[in-house]
Amino acid sequence: MASRKEEIYQALQGGIYRFRSGSQEFVNVLMSHKIPMALVSTRPRQTLETAIGAIGIEEFFSAIVTAEDVHRGKPDPEMFVYAAQLLNFIPERCIVFGNSNQTVEAAHDARMKCVAVASKHPVYELGAADMVVRSLDEISVVDLKNLADTELAEFGSVEPELEMEEEEEDPYSSKSVAADDIFW
Repeated sequence: MASRKEEIYQALQGGIYRFRSGSQEFVNVLMSHKIPMALVSTRPRQTLETAIGAIGIEEFFSAIVTAEDVHRGKPDPEMFVYAAQLLNFIPERCIVFGNSNQTVEAAHDARMKCVAVASKHPVYELGAADMVVRSLDEISVVDLKNLADTELAEFGSVEPELEMEEEEEDPYSSKSVAADDIFW
């Protein structure tokens, strides 16, 4: 069924695969900084391989996860968790890029950050993402570093915890309850 749906979709699109505006430059920047990337898609593997072959980006991805690799698709986080395992990264250091609320939900459930690209939905509908952009050329490597920074408070402070000092007991204090301490 999924394969037939994909055939119909590609026939309607003319079978042409191409980068969205700003995507090629963004991927090139990530490659130049040697940032590992995984391609995660709910599409069938054959369709995805055809697309990345047509665009010429096979060598860009250290891992590819497709519908056949997992039991559940988005919004379940399984696909993203599996991709992180293939990259040997903890989920908190991964950033997911997507264009739907299902992707944002799955990324957050996997404890990953998410950049939503407002291509199919208006910006305001993707507000649950950690960052929303209209195209990938709006993002810098510094933005990505800040998103993936696990030293932020949400991952636990890097500063030592403060210990509470024990108060010395005053030998003259009274522990009994007087009539004035009881409220009616």
